[in-house]
Amino acid sequence: MYLAGFSAGEWLLLIQHELLLFAGLFFLIGALDELAIDLVWLWLWLRGRAQSAQIDPSRNALPLKGPVAVLVPAWDEEKVIATTIGHALEAWPQEGLTLYVGCYRNDPATIAAAASAAPGDRRLRLVILERDGPSTKADCLNRLYEALEQDELRRGQGYRMVLLHDAEDMVDAEALPLLDRALEDTDFVQLPVLPVAQPGSRWIGSHYCEEFAEAHGKAMVVRDAIGAGLPSAGVGCAVARSQLADLARQRGSGHPFAADSLTEDYELGLAIARNGGRMCFLRARNRDGRLIATRACFPSGIAAAVRQKTRWLHGIAFQGWDRLGWSRSPVESWMRIRDRRGPFTALVLAIAYLLLVLTAASLTASAIGLAPAIRLSLVLKALLLFNLASLVWRAFFRFAFTAREYGLVEGLRSILRIPVANVIAIMAGRRAFAAYLGVLSGNAVRWDKTEHHHHAAQLKQDEVRA
Repeated sequence: MYLAGFSAGEWLLLIQHELLLFAGLFFLIGALDELAIDLVWLWLWLRGRAQSAQIDPSRNALPLKGPVAVLVPAWDEEKVIATTIGHALEAWPQEGLTLYVGCYRNDPATIAAAASAAPGDRRLRLVILERDGPSTKADCLNRLYEALEQDELRRGQGYRMVLLHDAEDMVDAEALPLLDRALEDTDFVQLPVLPVAQPGSRWIGSHYCEEFAEAHGKAMVVRDAIGAGLPSAGVGCAVARSQLADLARQRGSGHPFAADSLTEDYELGLAIARNGGRMCFLRARNRDGRLIATRACFPSGIAAAVRQKTRWLHGIAFQGWDRLGWSRSPVESWMRIRDRRGPFTALVLAIAYLLLVLTAASLTASAIGLAPAIRLSLVLKALLLFNLASLVWRAFFRFAFTAREYGLVEGLRSILRIPVANVIAIMAGRRAFAAYLGVLSGNAVRWDKTEHHHHAAQLKQDEVRA
C-alpha cells in the first residue's frame, strides 16, 4: 500500500524517526536539568553542606519552648488512625503537645477508632466536621485550625508551633524536640519523608522508597541551599504559628489553607516563602545513624498508586500553574518548571515506550524486505548515546541514595523498579489531565484520597517479632 509515494514500511520509519527526535530532545533537556541538580548537590557534598547533622540525644530531654499543635486530617482511616494516634502520643510524651484529629460526621468508623486510641489522654483533641465528607484535605485542616484558635482563646495562651501530619504517619520520637529547636531560627522546617519498604509489595509499594530517598536526599537539599521556596510534604513539617495567622489574614477567610486545592501542603511552603518566611529543610541522624524522618506505608496496589500520583500531578502541575503562576526569580522559576513537568514527562515516557514497539516492528519489516533499513544521522546517534549515558547516570544516583537509607539489596531493586515507576507515571499523567479537564468543566474538587491498609509502626513490630 502506498500513500503520497511512501510505502507502509517507509511511513513507519518516518513516524519512528520523528518520534525519536521529539523524545530524544526532551529527554536531553530533562537530563541536563537533572545533571544541574546533581552537580550542585556534589558541590555541596564536597563542601560538607549536604551531610546530615548529628543530633545530641541529650537535647531530647529538654522541655518544649512553647505549646505545639499537631493537625491530622482523617477521612475513611479507621484501619490506621488508632495506631497513628497511639504511636504519636507515646513517641511524644511532652505535656505541651495537643494532637488535633479531624473526622467527618458521616465517617463513624474513623471517629470510633480515633476516640478509642488514647482514652484518658487529654492531649488528644477529636474534632468532628459538621458536614459530610470527603471535602478536601485543606478543608479539613481549616476546621482543625478553627478548633486550634478556639482553644487558644479559651486558654488565653497561643501555640508556638504547628505540625502537619497524615493519618497514616509513623512519627519519629526525636523529631519533635528537633523541630522545636530548629524553629528558633526559622518559620518553616521540613523533615525528610521515608517510605517503608513493604515485603508484600516489592514493586509498587516500595518504589516510593527510591523516589523519596533521592528527592529528600538531594533535590530538597539543593533547593534549600540555593534559596528556593520549599514545598511542604504535608507531613513532618513545622510552621511558626504566626505564619499561619498571616496566611489566614491574607486569604480574608480566616483560614490558612486553600480549601479548593488538592495539594495545600505544596502551596503552603511556597506561600510562606513568598511572604519572606525563613525556611529550612533539615536532615539529621541520631547517634546510631538512623535518619530522623516521618515513616509511612505508601500504596501497595497499582490502582491506589496511580490515584495518589494523579492527585499530586493534578494539584502541583495543573492547579499550581493556575493558582501560583510563576516567579520573577530565575531560581524559583526553575524549581516551578521542575515541579510542573510531571504530565509532560508522562507523555514523553509514553512515546518512548511506543518507540520500543515501533522499533521492533520496523526491524521486523526491514528483515523481511517490507521497509528499508533504519538509518540514523550522526546527530541523532549522538543524542541517543547521551541519553543512554544519562540513564545509566540516573540509575547510579537512584541506587546510591536508596542504598544509603535501605541497604544494597533495596538499592539494586530501585534500578529494576524504574520501568514500574514509569508506567505508573504515564497512567497518572493521563488521569491527572482528564481530572483537570473535568474541573475546568465545572466538576467539584474532591479529596480522592489513598486508602491505607497498613501502618509503618505495625510493620516494624512484625519485623521485630520475625
